[in-house]
Amino acid sequence: MKYAWIDAQRREFALSELCDVLQVSTSGYRAGKNGGVPERKRLTSKQMLALIRAIHAELKGAYGSPRMVRELRARGFSASKDRVERLMRENGIHARHKRRYKVTTDSRHGLPVAENLLARNFTPTAPNQVWTSDITYLWTDEGWLYLAIVLDLFNREVVGWSLKPRMTADIVTDALTMAWFRRRPAAGLMHHSDRGSQYASHAFQDKLKEYGMTCSMSRKGNCWDNAPTESWVNRFKNERVPGVRHGSHAAMKATSFEYIEVFYNRKRQHSSLAYLSPVQFIAQWLCSQNQEKQVA
Repeated sequence: MKYAWIDAQRREFALSELCDVLQVSTSGYRAGKNGGVPERKRLTSKQMLALIRAIHAELKGAYGSPRMVRELRARGFSASKDRVERLMRENGIHARHKRRYKVTTDSRHGLPVAENLLARNFTPTAPNQVWTSDITYLWTDEGWLYLAIVLDLFNREVVGWSLKPRMTADIVTDALTMAWFRRRPAAGLMHHSDRGSQYASHAFQDKLKEYGMTCSMSRKGNCWDNAPTESWVNRFKNERVPGVRHGSHAAMKATSFEYIEVFYNRKRQHSSLAYLSPVQFIAQWLCSQNQEKQVA
């Protein structure tokens, strides 16, 4: 009602005076007129460019123009696709280029392998139905480090990870253990990986059995059978590793922690999740599940 009164009096009095009478801010009045959504701020091209550069630096070059538009709007600024794309193009601002896929799996072993039960069904309907895993290598001045991750396919969240100087079975068992302690899934979860010796090892297979998980493995030499996890690895190496010299194992561990736990899981927009982060997506899903239970 008070907003209607302000509208009726605006011909006679200044907006600031009317807002003072009702003890509301002008921004609060505009937000009320927009249904509670704050009015987005219109920036000049110089201001927009400065903000784009700041976000580009903050996110270490992770976003191209489509995600940059969404990020600007999420921060309360008016941003059109054409304008942002033009400013980024004219000023040489772009997302880091994708890296070519490189095979790192050594499947030349005599250990038993599992069938490809996942069969490229990358869209489970709930959390903790399908986890996928992979290992990648990272160079530092102190030598190689190897990163193993466990991804929940439902919301593409990294639920477990391990970083070690040797690519032995304990790196994948440690990542799986972290994931299990974080999520405590019920028995029956499917775990999918490549046919590498680490995943086929007795230690890892025993751990899957201990947790009541079903094992699935990609077909030999077919990276597309584990595409979402391969994509995550490429994204991490593309957005954090190139052009940055890591002088020690500790520096790479800090980079990995920042990317996984601070940026990717909680902030990075994911196109397959309606441009929400993994944590935001699962939070919305849990909220909708609770509402359905209350209605029922």
